Amino acid sequence: MGSRNRHSHGHGHEPGADERVSKSERKRQAHRLQSLGQELAGLKPADLDELPLSDVLRAAIADYQRFPSNEARRRQLQFIGRLMRDENVAPLESALETLKGRSAEAHYEFHLLERWRERLLAEPDALTEFLDEHPEADTQQLRHKIQQVHRAKNDDQQKTAYRALFRFLRDTVHPV
Repeated sequence: MGSRNRHSHGHGHEPGADERVSKSERKRQAHRLQSLGQELAGLKPADLDELPLSDVLRAAIADYQRFPSNEARRRQLQFIGRLMRDENVAPLESALETLKGRSAEAHYEFHLLERWRERLLAEPDALTEFLDEHPEADTQQLRHKIQQVHRAKNDDQQKTAYRALFRFLRDTVHPV
């Protein structure tokens, strides 16, 4: 059986449906699905759990992540790309975009907290400004954390106090 017949029969398509899509377009679609599969393979297991994946695809991604050999990973990535053809990719892409958005938002929040920490350590007026924005903050505790950073005698103490101030700011701005 030639490749033309193989593509037009047995895949739930009407006869001749694949003939209307150019070979170049099929290749572009295959590459897009493989790229999406590669993006999925790079995610953490906790992030994958939030996505609408079939069990077969989820297992294939888990295998990819545990393979040490580049060649095995390359072949597994091709297999993931083939599995992606059977997936409903629209909800998957939508969920992935949502996940990326949360990551971008978390990244932004992290940098915002870092800026607050730097300002609180360098600018005396920053304390008043922070307390105006976050009246729920424990003023005495915040002052104590700032003083600990300034009073640190060595690098280890300073790093510890610096991290403690960051955690305090994070817990104040985003209480659990």
